[in-house]
Amino acid sequence: MSSPSPVQIREANAHLAALHRRVTDLEQRLEDAEKTVREQAESLIRKDEQLRATTQEITEAKDKEIFFLHEKLCQSEESIHKLNQTIKEKDSLIGQLQHRCQLLDNICKSRPLLDSMLAQMAEAERMGPVSDLGKPTTNSSLMDGESNCSPSRLSNHKDFSLSEDDSDDQELDGVVFGTTV
Repeated sequence: MSSPSPVQIREANAHLAALHRRVTDLEQRLEDAEKTVREQAESLIRKDEQLRATTQEITEAKDKEIFFLHEKLCQSEESIHKLNQTIKEKDSLIGQLQHRCQLLDNICKSRPLLDSMLAQMAEAERMGPVSDLGKPTTNSSLMDGESNCSPSRLSNHKDFSLSEDDSDDQELDGVVFGTTV
């Protein structure tokens, strides 16, 4: 083989120099790219850590809020249960009071009639027994004192009236109003 000519050597040297520059340039670009990739990876790692910390904080806050809301829900349900129980008790009391109110209304409606009847019974008691042409009756049950309407048992009948206040002291425990048949 023949030795290369000086032009070929110069061209080969120029080609090698260009190739060397190209390799150096590519190595520099590779270093820059690796540096960029490293920086981006580090940045991603930092962002990932920040996101994990933020996610952890959000999760803890969410768990605390869920716990708080659960306790509040339990308290509310307990309050609702107590209020429902109170409502049932109040409804029962209202039913009892309505019945008593109805009874009192009925008594109040009947009061004038009872006052009138008691006044007439008291007047009849004051009149005494009826005699047949001046002769006293010989009804043994009336003579034996078995009548509930005997004047001795109604000694204070003039003081009795349903229209007076119930707090007045009236001694009517022993008095029984009634008729004999």
